[in-house]
Amino acid sequence: MTATQTPPVTPYRSSAVPAGRDGFAQLLRAEWTKLRTVRRWNLTLLGAVLVTVLISLFTASSSSVQLGGGDRPPAPTGPGGEQILDSFRYVHRNLPADGTVTVRIADFRTDTSVTPEWAKAGVLVKKSDAQGASYAAMMLTPEHGVRMQHDFVHDTSGGAASADEPRWLRLTRDGTNLTGYQSADGKEWTKVATAQVPGLTGTVQVGMFVASPTVTELDRQFGAASIGDRPTRSTATFDQVTVTGAQGGWQHTDIGEPPAGESGSSESGGTFTVTGSGDIAPATQHGDLAMMSLSGTQLGLVLIGALGVLFITAEYRRGMIRTTFAASPRRGRVLLAKAVVVGAVTFVAALVATVASFLIAQPILRSNGHKPPQFPEVSLTDGPVLRAVVGSAVLLALIAVLALGLGALLRHTAAAITTVVVLFVAPLILVTALPIGFAQFLQQVTPLAGFAIQETATRYDHVARMCLPEEGCYPQGPWLGIATLFLYAVAVLALAIWRVRRRDA
Repeated sequence: MTATQTPPVTPYRSSAVPAGRDGFAQLLRAEWTKLRTVRRWNLTLLGAVLVTVLISLFTASSSSVQLGGGDRPPAPTGPGGEQILDSFRYVHRNLPADGTVTVRIADFRTDTSVTPEWAKAGVLVKKSDAQGASYAAMMLTPEHGVRMQHDFVHDTSGGAASADEPRWLRLTRDGTNLTGYQSADGKEWTKVATAQVPGLTGTVQVGMFVASPTVTELDRQFGAASIGDRPTRSTATFDQVTVTGAQGGWQHTDIGEPPAGESGSSESGGTFTVTGSGDIAPATQHGDLAMMSLSGTQLGLVLIGALGVLFITAEYRRGMIRTTFAASPRRGRVLLAKAVVVGAVTFVAALVATVASFLIAQPILRSNGHKPPQFPEVSLTDGPVLRAVVGSAVLLALIAVLALGLGALLRHTAAAITTVVVLFVAPLILVTALPIGFAQFLQQVTPLAGFAIQETATRYDHVARMCLPEEGCYPQGPWLGIATLFLYAVAVLALAIWRVRRRDA
């Protein structure tokens, strides 16, 4: 009997790629090769760059502004060259050297039906009675307690205090150092801050002031909107007034034009009653030139989203995904590699687009009337501008990754691209028509939040500002906004990885 020899069994391998050749680096190289060799994907990316630049160019060309003219005086500017508001009622004396002013605000009220949260009454040292001159002030406000402010853009909180109760304020000058104090009883004093104000040299003015800002009112309901400014007027009563180091008598002066019309002041038995209108603050900036220069990203994102979707759905449609998964059975790594490649390529291309958009749009905006001081000079070397330009490239890269995840989840090109449009383009349109509260809610909780990274307008906490979506204002700030989009992209990609591991190709 002859024995039959059984041939050796070749071990089964689940991958067609030789051992040691299916690492993540090889996956990245393979996905990069796919992306750069498919002509339609390259054209889509090029189209996104061109659309971003051209739409930004069109927006800059169609945006023009005319600043005043005729006999209208130029807008005042502060010591730092910024546009400011500087209108109030001032009762003051000359202060040639060091000195101190102390007052009790016995009563502080608004004379109009609307109470501005940043109405101000207090003591002030100012270089002169000219608008824009350097100053330091201690003040009481209706809703923000005691504050010390100087040179328009600097603000320090002095703690909570009610405008309905008497409050003592003190301001001491020592050269160009101004120190503010506050007290609830005139006996125990609390230091608020010391400010070094270079502009307060030589003889200055010292005294009491009242300012009452204009209140902006907005009513918007599903497409119908009305917006208007309502001037206000406030009155404060000052007693127990003491000033050391001052010379001459009291002068009663309107600094600037009072928006609410008549203002005034009077003295009786050492008690001063001062009525004022206007504000002492940086002017609200209307129009963000950097954001306007990047407006093309709002349409460029559609093509970027299409690229992200096609990078995965094209393989499903043609059945190539089976080959990809056979070569690398760990499907999650395949999606991660695709996300890294499409995100990185999109970032580089988008960065070229955003830098070009900014550099081309800025001269056009300037030639169309967007000039200082109403529209401050901006440059790529400015921190907020650089963050907006580079952040916009990050924004588009995250959209590409999110779109890739949607494509892997839906496995249908049209459905995935439509979802991208619904998530981004639709809210961009809706927020300009919806009631302001709901519009800001959408800006904060949807992927649209990522566009907050483009905002560069300076926000001051001591200025009441109407945050309008149509002016590119996002309530949450740039970093929280882009972080929200990042979380959406990560969540969608993670869900896609989870699903692709449990579903047949």
